[in-house]
Amino acid sequence: MYILIGSLLATVIIYNCGVSKESATTPAINPYPVRTFNPTPSVDYLSPEESLKTFNLPAGYRLEIVASEPMIKEPVAIAWDGNARMYVAEMLTYMQDADATGEQQKVSRISLLEDTDNDGKMDKSTVFIDSLLLPRMILCVNDELLVNETNTITIHAYKDTDGDGKADRKRVVFEKEGYRLMDANMEHQRSGLDWNVDNYIYLTYDYVRFKYKNGLLQADSLYSGPGGQWGVTHDNYGRIFLTNAGAENPMVRSQINPVYGALDMPDQVDNEFQQVWPIIATPDVQGGPPRLRPDSTLNHFTGACGQSIYRGDKLPADLQGDYIICEPVARIIRRAKVLNVRGKVTVQNAYYRQEFIASSDMNFRPVNTYTGPDGYLYIVDMHRGIIQQGNWTRPGSYLRKKIDEKGLAKNTGHGRIYRLVYDGYKPSEKPQMLNQTAAQLVQYLDHKNGWWRDNAQKQIVLLNDKSVVPTLQQIVRGEQATLPAKPSHLARLHALWTLDGLEATDRNIIYTALNDEHPQVRRAAIVISEPFIKMDDADMIAKLAALKNDPSHDVRLQLFLSTYSIKSSKSAPLAEELLAANKTNPIFPAAQRSMDRNTDLRIYGTRLGNLAAADRNSVLAGAAVFNSLCASCHGEGGKGVQVAGTNSLAAPPLANSRRMFADKELQVKIILHGMQGPIDGKEYPSVMPALGANSDEWVASVVNYIRFEFGNAGRRFRRPGDTSSPFVSVPEVAAIRKKYEARTELWTLDELEGKTPAAAVSTNSENAATSTTATPAKSTTTTAAARKPAPKASTSKKAPDYKTVEPLLQKYTCLACHHTTNKVIGPAYKEVAAKKYSVAQLVQLIKSPNPGNWPGYTTKMPSMAHVPANDLTLIAQWIKSLE
Repeated sequence: MYILIGSLLATVIIYNCGVSKESATTPAINPYPVRTFNPTPSVDYLSPEESLKTFNLPAGYRLEIVASEPMIKEPVAIAWDGNARMYVAEMLTYMQDADATGEQQKVSRISLLEDTDNDGKMDKSTVFIDSLLLPRMILCVNDELLVNETNTITIHAYKDTDGDGKADRKRVVFEKEGYRLMDANMEHQRSGLDWNVDNYIYLTYDYVRFKYKNGLLQADSLYSGPGGQWGVTHDNYGRIFLTNAGAENPMVRSQINPVYGALDMPDQVDNEFQQVWPIIATPDVQGGPPRLRPDSTLNHFTGACGQSIYRGDKLPADLQGDYIICEPVARIIRRAKVLNVRGKVTVQNAYYRQEFIASSDMNFRPVNTYTGPDGYLYIVDMHRGIIQQGNWTRPGSYLRKKIDEKGLAKNTGHGRIYRLVYDGYKPSEKPQMLNQTAAQLVQYLDHKNGWWRDNAQKQIVLLNDKSVVPTLQQIVRGEQATLPAKPSHLARLHALWTLDGLEATDRNIIYTALNDEHPQVRRAAIVISEPFIKMDDADMIAKLAALKNDPSHDVRLQLFLSTYSIKSSKSAPLAEELLAANKTNPIFPAAQRSMDRNTDLRIYGTRLGNLAAADRNSVLAGAAVFNSLCASCHGEGGKGVQVAGTNSLAAPPLANSRRMFADKELQVKIILHGMQGPIDGKEYPSVMPALGANSDEWVASVVNYIRFEFGNAGRRFRRPGDTSSPFVSVPEVAAIRKKYEARTELWTLDELEGKTPAAAVSTNSENAATSTTATPAKSTTTTAAARKPAPKASTSKKAPDYKTVEPLLQKYTCLACHHTTNKVIGPAYKEVAAKKYSVAQLVQLIKSPNPGNWPGYTTKMPSMAHVPANDLTLIAQWIKSLE
């Protein structure tokens, strides 16, 4: 143990050894913050000045108030324009009480803040846009602000044309006809609009990324989805970092760009990193007691969000490149070191079992972080009592009890924006990029602050001024050009991507970049070469092949991603060679699997061809919802998501679950009202939230997809005229909703299974079938005859029971059409048994069905000759036992 702790401390010392030349007061390492624990924190409102006294920070660091109430209220995101004016998205209707009363009212706003005297505090405020529905994404583009509201994918551009600080022009820059919400729960909708180094704009949830061209956003499909939940950020080289609060994971989808697929490595976040260290008791945890230590502190990330990579130049140099994560439930902000080991990214807490920033103010709720134009780190604090959305605060829930007990609902209508500063550092000058030409902006491509580099590149691309192309080409070649000094690798990287944004790259500049001394420039050049790979350009592929033994794992991995995903005739052999040469590096085969699945998703639909158009459309709509929403907890392919650093799953796996073969009403009830408590004897860290706020069509689509993908719906051909559908219809959902409209609590498994006939009787073979398979009979009364023991089959061996044959019935999709006691699409097994066939006859009839034996059934049973003889015999023996 002592060796482990010593190693961790040594690691931190190594990480923090960078000393900034800017300040003589900068220590060689950042000392740990002083952790003063408060077991009984007050929920009382604290003024901004009082709140500042509640923070634990490493020595030398301090927080300053940039803006607070009443200037801003309920802030969730900020964005600066090229002149450092700050726009603040404010969700004024978010959880104003524990019942989310009035949440869908269009009264939220975006404020425009300015610091007119350059003291670091905003002193001028105007309401730039009002009457919005919970604005969630904002991005400054030239002199316009792109805005997305909750419940829509439509994005508008707003502009102030008369200089009064209020938007007076609005236009659509992106909309999608027929767009369907993934989820009406506002926590399960997109966030982001992060303009990355590659000139794509990234967001979470929806299966697209954007490029801004000719005043509009052009969508580019991401077939595996972008991943993430609240917040999108990137590092100096364009690597994307996301979090997933639903799966309690503070870093996801950071291994490869989502255009190649979804990839998370099992050890990218370990159990030690998952543990959080608040300085106050945090009893208001959605997961309840399993998520609390004996001292009532949150023991594990549960609300990770608002992440950023610090890329500024006005804090100690050892902070640059660190991963900053908000955890509003713990009232902390984590600082993590990002490690790249053989091309795989992992993270490690910068402080052993402590946090970078922690507060004893119960209302401190950090939800976003940013590197600012002045070089400091900015923190958005909603500063409120309740942070979870209303689906998790329903009456009777653990969280609701704590909210009511502590009086957390009273703290609303506040909000703060802080900036983190360090002793001895002076802020950068204020930018004036909106007033400068493209030629003037080029110099900022080598600025020490990543905010300046990104925004200079963005502005040059938006101006579309190709007069700077020769200068940019010079910089890529390593020439000083108009820069104050010889370009750094970051300047060369940004110049290369700026040329790409201007559509001014050619093969010669790519060849130059492929030979750059820095691996990240070479890596970027590979990405930019992809149009040539698609054209099967022999010269370009030959140049790329020269990098197959590159010393950088990142370069070789990108070369594999680009060549394998495109698979042109000339690049495919190179991809195979790369995979073979790097097979001992786990990330290469993992990347291959991700790209294969991405391809499968692109051509998804091989099983959908035989479905009716309405069923097919419903399943496809449900697939989109599942992959962007449900998979966050249930995992890709329904196999479950491992809570990072543990052996536990975030939610029950759906693949191979007997409830996927259950009646449609049970599944609809779970979607409508949610589910809590143990599942098949196992506890999970979270509950299944009620999703009944969504439409009946939405609910039907999700149920139909899980029945199709994980059950047996759609595995059998249905003929026109069949009256029993394996899919649920919208009217059926409406009827079930009406039937249980008074219900407000989440279901438990015992309740759900208690509604079926099987729960009221002993578990013999026929009742076991009732509890796990198709639609039960309308009557809940079990007859005396049904309770009698089944006669023994006329064989010397004991007949198999239902428990023995159930896996076979599921495997061969028998349960899609047959039920032990009830007619479904085909006759009940008891009805078959009543014909008193011998076991041999039953085997033959299963292998080669005779429709003439069952004139009352429309659907003809297909041949089951592919089923092994032993399995057929067991099934036949069990049917025989039902006589």
